[in-house]
Amino acid sequence: MLKSFKDIAKIAGDIEKKTVVAVVEAHDEHTIESVVEATRDKLISPLLIGNADKITELLRGLNAKPGDYNVIGTECADESLAVAVKKITARDAGAVMKGKLETGAFMKAILKKENNLIKGGRLSLIGFYEMPQYHKLFSVSDVGLNTYPDLAGKKDILTNAVGALRALGVENPKVAVLTAVEKVDPKMPDTVDAATLKKMNEDGEITGCVVEGPISFDLAMFKEAARIKGYESPVAGDADFLLAPDIVSGNVLVKCLTGFAGATTAGMVVGAKVPVVLTSRSAEASDKYFSIAFAAYSAAHFQEALS
Repeated sequence: MLKSFKDIAKIAGDIEKKTVVAVVEAHDEHTIESVVEATRDKLISPLLIGNADKITELLRGLNAKPGDYNVIGTECADESLAVAVKKITARDAGAVMKGKLETGAFMKAILKKENNLIKGGRLSLIGFYEMPQYHKLFSVSDVGLNTYPDLAGKKDILTNAVGALRALGVENPKVAVLTAVEKVDPKMPDTVDAATLKKMNEDGEITGCVVEGPISFDLAMFKEAARIKGYESPVAGDADFLLAPDIVSGNVLVKCLTGFAGATTAGMVVGAKVPVVLTSRSAEASDKYFSIAFAAYSAAHFQEALS
């Protein structure tokens, strides 16, 4: 059971073969700061792509020796993206990270069919959270890419998350398909989808996890709430993954977790052939650092290879 982000960072640091992380448009202060820290802690082997002069200046400002870093100078974001894709396709990089460029441009390169970076389903953004009120790390998706997924979309998001969690060492993730209530109501489509996903899991169509739904947030996270309501499930009070019904509820939930509940966060895009570190340009260096740690550990355990 993973209890903290420090657990992930330690495990990633102990891996002998370091994941090469291609950082696109790396000339960004918080990005470089997190990459330097992750490199010093021996989590990754960085490949810094972007404005070479600015990257060098930022490295020196952090008392890092530019000569110790693999820097590829480029003239623009498009060139940086092209270099990163080429390195991933050639298996010279095992993960990719967004630096100082728009999310839309970054994701467009990941999604571009001819770049061959998608495993076959859809991409989804998964967030990982650590907070003192909960006994272990947990995750939430989708919080930034898929807006109002239908049943097939939710299945893809669930499958992506389970794959990521299993790559992180969670052998049989406990999945809570979140709804406002814990009973099926035909007038509330999310409850119908939740029950269907649970049935798919019971029938062996969704494997490698335990799926519960419909289930509300309090029942998924607090054993006492489940006891009071008489809700019996191995997922209740012990969820590893919360599947949000839509981007609005997922996004609001995680911003409340970080803004009011004091949760520490990290995140990555899953569903591609390599881990994709996608954090806000305004994210703190610590958020980026732990996201790098997740990507490095996941990359070392990915079963899918580039074809």
